[in-house]
Amino acid sequence: MRISLTVNGTAHDVDDVWEGESLLYALRERMGLPGSKNACEQGECGSCTVYLDGVPVCSCLVAAGQAQGRSVTTVEGLASDGELHPVQQAFVECGAVQCGFCTPGLIVSTHDLLERNPAPSDPEIREALAGNLCRCTGYEKILDAVRSASGARTERQAAEQ
Repeated sequence: MRISLTVNGTAHDVDDVWEGESLLYALRERMGLPGSKNACEQGECGSCTVYLDGVPVCSCLVAAGQAQGRSVTTVEGLASDGELHPVQQAFVECGAVQCGFCTPGLIVSTHDLLERNPAPSDPEIREALAGNLCRCTGYEKILDAVRSASGARTERQAAEQ
């Protein structure tokens, strides 16, 4: 089957999609977007988190056909004009990237959190990231990155006013 969808602001037609194929597989293998990671294939780890029509989803649990006519934003789509998004930059600067496997999902989840709550408390950060598992860290550098991105966002918003 063929699906037509918008990914990171660009229209795509994807051919030869089989009925049971996940959106994650279509993004990685058919569209050449390897940012979202294939880890558990059960929606438990959050490594494959993307936006589907503005809502974060585990792309391993979404059938590719369900994305027909819809909009997907991946971790690659958060960057703009060759510049990392402030959340991506904060993860780099704070050393929150270890092996990198969980990082794309954590970045998308952090981006979503900060869109909803520009200045989250530590308990709010922990709750928002509870669906993302990391096996390399004790999460402290990840929390530092979220705090840093939150501060950058607050500063950017103040400058825009």
